[in-house]
Amino acid sequence: GIADAAVRRSGEFTAQGVSMLLWASAASGRSDRRLFDSLAPRAAELIREGDDQSLANIAWAYAVADFDADSLFGGTSHFVDVLAEKIHEFDRQGLGQLHQWNIWRRSMAADALLPPALEKLCHDEFADRTIRNSKLQRDVMSELTLMGISPEEEFLTQSGYHLDALVRVDGENVGVEVDGPHHFVGRRPTGSTILKHKQILEVDGIRVVSLPYWELNDLESSEEKQRYLRAKLDLGGTNII
Repeated sequence: GIADAAVRRSGEFTAQGVSMLLWASAASGRSDRRLFDSLAPRAAELIREGDDQSLANIAWAYAVADFDADSLFGGTSHFVDVLAEKIHEFDRQGLGQLHQWNIWRRSMAADALLPPALEKLCHDEFADRTIRNSKLQRDVMSELTLMGISPEEEFLTQSGYHLDALVRVDGENVGVEVDGPHHFVGRRPTGSTILKHKQILEVDGIRVVSLPYWELNDLESSEEKQRYLRAKLDLGGTNII
């Protein structure tokens, strides 16, 4: 397959080629460990040749895959130095990817982290995003309200992620995500979706409940929708406060 060929010819790739392969593998939600391990030394060699998009994609891909690469990010690497040198070349999406990478590095108590000023810049750019509510999302919020739950819509977490809603169930904060088609490859969560749920739990301590669009689309009556939401939120006989 493509991964096998890439492993055999890893030394031939350009910075852009490395980034595209890693990004595609991570975005699919099925990161190939052999691919990431074999391309890390090549990526390390090409750090200074990579443009802003290539560097952001490489950083983001390793965060999604959760595969550490000492040759690329370790103590002797110049990865963070290069990011700092080129920081003004990154667009908002790239800065957001670096923020997610930095969260991942912090979760591992790694030495190589963004300097405080760059960390704040990336966080702020990541958190400052245009929100678009879907009809499906508005319908879910309406049903939650009818159930006596007061969802905090478009809740901004400390980590910079936006949740479709935050609800309190039996004293616990629970995140609600109405996940449309772009959150999945087929019916498997994308790398972005997996990373978001994982980092919100790790950093913010909020369990995220995903409501896949195909499950919601099968519901017709308000009674069916509320029964479904109770089951997904594990309400049962618990208190909604």
